[in-house]
Amino acid sequence: MSKNWLQQRRRDYYYRKAKQLDYRSRASFKLIQIHERFNLFKNGMTVVDLGAAPGGWLQVAAERVGPKGKVIGVDLQPIEPIEGVQTIKGDIRKQEVMDELLALTGGKVDLVLSDMSPNITGSYSMDHARSIELCEMALSFALATLSPNGKMVFKMFEGDLSRDLVAEVQKHFETVKRYSPEASRSSSSEIYVVAKGFGKGPKVQSG
Repeated sequence: MSKNWLQQRRRDYYYRKAKQLDYRSRASFKLIQIHERFNLFKNGMTVVDLGAAPGGWLQVAAERVGPKGKVIGVDLQPIEPIEGVQTIKGDIRKQEVMDELLALTGGKVDLVLSDMSPNITGSYSMDHARSIELCEMALSFALATLSPNGKMVFKMFEGDLSRDLVAEVQKHFETVKRYSPEASRSSSSEIYVVAKGFGKGPKVQSG
């Protein structure tokens, strides 16, 4: 069996499973697997998903925070309505979008998610740099909105700029881990950064 065949089979598995469970994207399983590993969600949380279209992560979040929770998605593209989810069409870098988000959340966010990806150019160095820029934007939003002990998850493309970005995240969170969920394609250079314990500072390792 060729490597390409195995990759195709794996991709089709999550695609078919997403269709079966009525998820909008196979990426839903990445978030499910991250949650199973790191226990992201709790009932009643307020969650903001940046770059949320088409809404696969929003569906997972809404299922796990329950009716007392609040889930808000932001994207440049419109998002078809999802029960229990609020969405904003706009650019998070614009003040009016930030103001709308703050109004919807009451200025209290427990978890910031970002599965944003740049438009792929085929030049890895350029794609990596653009990915890091999106991550920095998500981090800036998280630092401005997260409640004490809040959490953040974002996707980045691995490369020479990754270390500095992760080092910056570590300044603000108690624990920061890199994780590659099974649902990520084996050919992909994407990695997810999971940061927990906002405002507590890095955990000192003994020994």
